[in-house]
Amino acid sequence: MTLLTYQVFKTVAEIGSFHKAADILGLTPSAISHAISSMENELGFSLLTRSKSGITLTNYGEHLLPYVNAVLNSDESLQQAIAEFNGLKQGKVKIGVFSSVCTNWLPDIMDSFQALYPEIEIEVFQGTYDDVSYWIKTGVVDLGFLSVSSAKDIPIEPLYRDPLLCVLPKDTISDADKKFVTTEDMRDHQFVTQRECTDADIQNFLKENSLNIQSHYHVVDDLSTVALVEKGFGICLMPELVMRDIPYEVDCYPIEPDAARIIGIAALNLEFMAPAVRTMYNHIVEKYKSI
Repeated sequence: MTLLTYQVFKTVAEIGSFHKAADILGLTPSAISHAISSMENELGFSLLTRSKSGITLTNYGEHLLPYVNAVLNSDESLQQAIAEFNGLKQGKVKIGVFSSVCTNWLPDIMDSFQALYPEIEIEVFQGTYDDVSYWIKTGVVDLGFLSVSSAKDIPIEPLYRDPLLCVLPKDTISDADKKFVTTEDMRDHQFVTQRECTDADIQNFLKENSLNIQSHYHVVDDLSTVALVEKGFGICLMPELVMRDIPYEVDCYPIEPDAARIIGIAALNLEFMAPAVRTMYNHIVEKYKSI
């Protein structure tokens, strides 16, 4: 099997279509089909399930994909190392991000980094904490932003303390001298909550403070959550970073007891990063580490 065969398998697995993979790789659909069939014949088992609804990975394919990603990432690392020996800064960095980092930090990271290293290509994958963790573990991305609590067994460099705020419909609290909202204050309100894969730190705070929230609204998007709060469907907890330049009429208060999520940059193996990845990692740490 060749690196091209591995790249074909990776692309088909990600896109779910022979025709779209052919367009991306500059090959014909028949060449894509032949590469996959040859790979399956050589391995002795099926990698893909083909149906009218599309193409999905078999159980064997799912287990093999991380190893294929590792091979392709190793080749990318080799090419970057050779370029570095020749005095060039080039290659590709794949970064996983969650929503608030994507909107608040990523544009500045990409702009400042590419001003220094215009030959290094950046590829971005946005998702939930669970998505980013999965992408890091399977080699889909080289680096990923996570909260420290959601990283679990993935090595992470803490960067930034992001305080949690209580978000309420406008003028819910009439006391102008009120400086913060307590957990006891929160018990009197309906909550709009997100799935745990989206706001693990908030779910941890609720559990630690015995706030047994009964919510009819379970969303995965920060803006959707705040929009429901604005219209009076409940209150929510949100990291401060999320609430910057939010386009909704709501009130935000610090909470008591104080709590925060710790945002960090995570990678599986810091000692064996490709040169371009190491350069990006150091750039992020130098630019955003404040704790």
